[in-house]
Amino acid sequence: MNHARKDWEHTEEAHLAPYACKSSKSLGRMHPETPHPLRSCFARDRDRIFHSRCFRRLEYKTQVFVNGTADHYRTRLTHTMEMSAVGRTLARILKANEDLTECICLAHDIGHSPFGHVGEKVLDDLMADHGGFDHNLQSLRCIEVVESPYPDFQGLNLSWEVRAGLLKHEAHIEGASLNGHPIGPFQSLEAQIADLADDMTYHAHDVDDGLEAGIITLLQLETTEFWRTAADATKKRYPNLDTDRFVRATIRCMLELQVVDATEHAFQTLEKTTPKDVRSVMAAPERIVDFNPEMKRMLDEFTAFMFENLYFHHGVTHATIQSVEMMRKLFLHYIEQPETMGAKARGRIEPEGLWRTVCDYVAGCTDRYAIEEHQRFGLGD
Repeated sequence: MNHARKDWEHTEEAHLAPYACKSSKSLGRMHPETPHPLRSCFARDRDRIFHSRCFRRLEYKTQVFVNGTADHYRTRLTHTMEMSAVGRTLARILKANEDLTECICLAHDIGHSPFGHVGEKVLDDLMADHGGFDHNLQSLRCIEVVESPYPDFQGLNLSWEVRAGLLKHEAHIEGASLNGHPIGPFQSLEAQIADLADDMTYHAHDVDDGLEAGIITLLQLETTEFWRTAADATKKRYPNLDTDRFVRATIRCMLELQVVDATEHAFQTLEKTTPKDVRSVMAAPERIVDFNPEMKRMLDEFTAFMFENLYFHHGVTHATIQSVEMMRKLFLHYIEQPETMGAKARGRIEPEGLWRTVCDYVAGCTDRYAIEEHQRFGLGD
């Protein structure tokens, strides 16, 4: 029999950098399993994420605009796929593990609430006396507790490296660990790549949706240095584009500028710190995958512009605020009448507690399901 997994593990050893995570050296799973004969542990994890319900629900969760507003606006799913593509590109350039990077990208938002970051804030407020809510921690909870389709163990039983990659905020806490293994002070290179790829896609693709919605204009974008830099490069390369293709080319250029800057910074830092293995990346004196100071400055200005002109625009916030108020009422309805939740959720009330179970259930709702449930129970305007 051709042991494709072993062949792939040998390929990783031969072609990945010493500081990359190797599937053959994974710290393993919470519940031991016999390795798959054909797939590496990270390839197996990727498939488990792809086939999970929590991943599929991302299709109907808000990115910026409430799902269903228009056909072309991004959802959590399309954002995740775009982020994954950028992450794999960076991983390949830096000779990191592409499969692991992709796993972290695919799983990073599966715990996100309906209705974007405003929805997350409302859930955190509702859970203030019961442990709070954070979508990164919820993503880990989804794959360890909530999503449980297999007969031999609870959760998806993903590799340690994937699970640790979802704890980007906790990695900086002194002494932070997962299952007895340290996760910081910096994360693995693959997790750092996924984190930066998330920011990159926000910076570029939210512009696309904002322009499509007519909420921001090219004239407004011209006030930001980052847009002007990308637009000037586009005009130099393609001087006679019509407006639509100019915008699309400039957005691609925004991504390209970030990728080039981040890889230049990473190579410089790798040369300076010379990490010999995964642990030395995590214990390095500085983060390896990041932007250079000049790019950071431009992106900070651009992010402030986007918050002021897109994310907090009344045309976006009005619809979102209405929706999250529905979600808040739905949450309190389930607290008062938990029997109206699904059977699987009800089965977790005893081991997990009522409030955490309701939080899991509402966080797992898609935008449209939350709205439909609000209407079904007649919870009012």
